[in-house]
Amino acid sequence: MNKEIALDYIQNNTIIGIKAGYQRPEFLEIWMVVVQNRIFARSWGLAERSWYNAFLENSEGEIQCGETIYPIKTLIPEDIRSLTEEINQAYLTKYNSGHNIKYSKGIIQEKHVAKTMEFIILE
Repeated sequence: MNKEIALDYIQNNTIIGIKAGYQRPEFLEIWMVVVQNRIFARSWGLAERSWYNAFLENSEGEIQCGETIYPIKTLIPEDIRSLTEEINQAYLTKYNSGHNIKYSKGIIQEKHVAKTMEFIILE
């Protein structure tokens, strides 16, 4: 397992597969960004039965980068306030074309910023 390969994949692909826990049969495709060599995602739907809330209950899961699956743990970063602007900019830069623009401008709004999670690849 090579964390740099995963970071490169996430940086260069718009849709990344995640699984909260190990019971779910399929990966859910979400947007992710890399900031300071760290992986972040924000909940879009804000639903009670969301990937975000599932990870709050159990921080273990998986990220799918192409054919490679990495075990992960998740957390709410303690330094989120100092990273928020960089994460916002990463979303606006990465998802800046076509129909994505509306959503990238939406995901930097406070209700989504409050649902930011960090994904840590387990070595």
